[in-house]
Parts: sequence; structure tokens; C-alpha cells
Amino acid sequence: MSHDILLAIWFLLPAALANAVPVFAAVIPPFNRWQAPLDGGRIFRGKELLGPHKTWRGLISGILVATITLWLQQLAVAHFSWAHQVSSGVDYASLPTLLMGPLLGIGALGGDAVESFFKRQSGVHSGEPWIPFDQLDYIIGSVLVSLPFAILSLSVYIWITLIWFVTHLLVSYIGWLVGLKGHPI
Repeated sequence: MSHDILLAIWFLLPAALANAVPVFAAVIPPFNRWQAPLDGGRIFRGKELLGPHKTWRGLISGILVATITLWLQQLAVAHFSWAHQVSSGVDYASLPTLLMGPLLGIGALGGDAVESFFKRQSGVHSGEPWIPFDQLDYIIGSVLVSLPFAILSLSVYIWITLIWFVTHLLVSYIGWLVGLKGHPI
């Protein structure tokens, strides 16, 4: 069981960081000036398509962070026995970094964008909480794009969902405490 928990944390780490980095990229000069929304400000059925918080800056920064994180994980697996043990069950040496890294970033942020579309269509405004969908979107998107590269056990997928759901809540709350988010969850 402890191996499944560690693998759940390790495996989704690139996507989780990709999901978190847009908040930080939004406050880092000169990135904070690049605010072009993914949807170009389009309206669908009288409501925003995705909203102003889904930006090209966030998507690109998420893709870069996911790719760098996956690359660092591959280096760790190749050079450290602890990383090799944690990742057993996934052949990190054969993962195509420049394909899977961006896909994990796109999966995380794409899942978030799909959720934002449904959130807007449901009348929930951008930046307002929509539990549990805000916490599950990036997990589902990331897992889906990873399936062609790695199939994990059901236990690991359950741990991925539980761990990263709770982690998202905690990180969101901390982000609110330090002034990076408008709502505590």
C-alpha cells in the first residue's frame, strides 16, 4: 500500500505542478503582463466560453513545468535507487519526455479548461469555487492523456484521486492565505 501511495504522488507530480504554476506565473514579471485568454473572450449561449483565468500564459507555463518535472523525474529514476523504487511499475526510461511532459501539462490544464466551460455554462463565475469539479478536473485530464504511456493499478488511481484532491484543497487554502487566490477553496 505504501508503494501505491508514493507512486500516486510521484506519477501525477508533473501534472499537479502544471496545474498550480499558472497562479504563480500570473504574478511574475514580465509574465504577468501576458494575459491573453485561451478563448479569446468568446461567448457561448450568452456566457463566457472559459473565462479570463484560462490564459495562454498559464497553458504554456504549465506545459513547460510538466515537461521539466518529468525530465527531472527520469533523471532521478536513472540515478537514485529510492526514485527507481518509488516508480517501479512505470518504465520511466522509455517515457518520451518531449511528448508525455507536454501532454501531462495539456491534460491537467485542458481538464481544467473543460471544467471551466461547464462551470460557466452552469452560471458559476470565473474564480468562484465549484467543488468537487475544481479539484478533479486536472486529475482526470492528466490520467486520460497518460493512458497510452502507462497503465497503473486501480489502487494507484484511487490514491491519485484521493491524494491530489486533498492536496488541491490544501494548496488552494494556502494560496488564499498568502493572497494568490480570491477564495479559500
